[in-house]
Amino acid sequence: MVIDFGREICGVLPSAETREWLVTNGIGGFASGTIAGVLTRRYHGLLIAALKPPLDRTLLVTKLDESVRYGEDVYPLSTNRWSDGIVGPHGYRHLERFFLEGTVPVWRYACGDAILEKRIWMQQGENTTYVHYQLHRATQPLTLTFKTFVNYRDYHGNTNGNGWQMEIEEIEHGLKLSAYPDATPFFLICRGASVTAFHDWYYGFDLAVERSRGLSDREDHLHAATFQTTLYPGQSLTFITSTEANPNLDGETALRAQHNHEQRLFDCWRLDRVKQVETSPIWVRQLVLAADQFIVNRAPNGKTIIAGYPWFGDWGRDTMISLSGLTLATGRVEIARSILYTFAQYLDRGMLPNRFPDAGEIPEYNTVDATLWYFIAIFDYYNATEDHDVIDNLFPMLSEIIDWHCRGTRYNIHLDSADGLLYAGEAGTQLTWMDAKVGDWVVTPRIGKPIEVNALWYNALRIMAKFARQLGKPYREYDAMAERVLARFERFWNAEAGYCYDVLDSPEGNDASLRPNQIFTVSLPESPLNVNQQKGVVDACSRSLLTSYGLRSLDPRDMNYRGRYSGDSVQRDGAYHQGTVWGWLIGSFAIAHHRVYGDPVKAREFLEPMANHLRNQGLGSLSEIFDGDAPMMPQGCFAQAWTVAEVLRAWITLAKS
Repeated sequence: MVIDFGREICGVLPSAETREWLVTNGIGGFASGTIAGVLTRRYHGLLIAALKPPLDRTLLVTKLDESVRYGEDVYPLSTNRWSDGIVGPHGYRHLERFFLEGTVPVWRYACGDAILEKRIWMQQGENTTYVHYQLHRATQPLTLTFKTFVNYRDYHGNTNGNGWQMEIEEIEHGLKLSAYPDATPFFLICRGASVTAFHDWYYGFDLAVERSRGLSDREDHLHAATFQTTLYPGQSLTFITSTEANPNLDGETALRAQHNHEQRLFDCWRLDRVKQVETSPIWVRQLVLAADQFIVNRAPNGKTIIAGYPWFGDWGRDTMISLSGLTLATGRVEIARSILYTFAQYLDRGMLPNRFPDAGEIPEYNTVDATLWYFIAIFDYYNATEDHDVIDNLFPMLSEIIDWHCRGTRYNIHLDSADGLLYAGEAGTQLTWMDAKVGDWVVTPRIGKPIEVNALWYNALRIMAKFARQLGKPYREYDAMAERVLARFERFWNAEAGYCYDVLDSPEGNDASLRPNQIFTVSLPESPLNVNQQKGVVDACSRSLLTSYGLRSLDPRDMNYRGRYSGDSVQRDGAYHQGTVWGWLIGSFAIAHHRVYGDPVKAREFLEPMANHLRNQGLGSLSEIFDGDAPMMPQGCFAQAWTVAEVLRAWITLAKS
């Protein structure tokens, strides 16, 4: 079992409140919190429903505050920190053990000689959360009481409860809540327990992580109901909260359905990769489950990828980079196919959308690289499946993309006729993955010819030539364009430094900053560099950018380097790509290292520190970013799609070598 803690973690508040669990429902909704049960983020909640899947995510049910009476003693199981700094109650002190059962978090509370277990999961395809209690061991009955705290706000928001009256209606086994007339109603249900409706606002829940991010650090939540029941040894009880009027009320069958869902994930992986499954360590198997948490439905019948929890939606760039690791490496080729077709519907002026806004507005097409990563995703899919129909169906769209880039599209993205390289950008825009912007300040504009964009462009042309040959279509033009890029890619080589320029022909000239973007010139299927240059790139990244959890986004010797990702939004965004470590880059680095040095065992060693990280922030998953300075503390999203995807993809790729 990868995630399994005793009192040495559970009983120490600084440890128990910095480790976070996550469960998801496959349509964009989720539940998350800390081991201790204390709220530290605005994104913690028992039911954060995707009201317009996969977005319009709304906090409906925040938490349950439980206590038990056993014999003559009362044991609080919940923990809260208040805005005056007081912590109370201290329920974590009774937490004997916490572990993940697949992705299902399990708490084991010790109350005298009694052991009460709690599990939380979501129904796949529904905005429904289950909280299951079982009296695992006892010598007498135990009375369980839990207060239910609710809300109704955008998951990025913050609630001041003064004067807000919700409508609370009694129904069979529970309550129906309506925040206001046009709001989606939701339900609190618990068969076998008495329920008493309340309408009491609790003020000043302290959100420590939000304070560290320079954001509002206190919030109010409504105590809407208290449930109570008596459990006898071996008995169980399930609390259900849902936007569904008639959810499955049988907690036992719902839990089995979740376990069966996760077993099917392993079965897909095992069927596709028997050898890799047998030889992969247990932490890699945990990532197979983590991968599924990012795959969600997008209307009407498609699939997409949530970029990260707790605050990202589905982004085009993140989806294309993550596709191979989350779907192909886990044997779920049908999901990959659906994602490729889903995004094809949004092609516009030769570009895929970068972001789908949370409120469902028009997609944003402000990216130069997402569309080029689409070629890589399709190429990886075809190599895994030999699905001729997909490339036949998508080839006209891919051809259209190449045409638009040649003649020019949004944001001054165009082919430079002088050298055949792609130019992108204009004042006030951030088009590459290094896209931090604060107001009018673009932190890393990278206007000109970014190296990874042109490595992707070169690969896109080679892929088009291969597809054209297979389809019996004209291919010589794509080959000629690729050869021209190859001939002029020499311009990126900085012979004096022994590695590549990051950007050519920027308004300030060629940018010699040592950044990790050049690693893709080695890791992508076709390298535009010679063998010695490839080694120079890998060695330069190894010396200055490599950490245990990924590559720094900037050389620590650079005057613009920022080694800590902290502070308010200006400070954080100013460090986001100026030294912060990005976990997803470790996958491409490991593959590039293998390409240069030919040792798959050594290359896999670069991935192994992630096994320890699975236990530290987002339990069972991998973080978005880390501080550039030791000890490289995790930051940003506690579960990031492309970090999980790229570690999985690299491990499986290297295991086959």
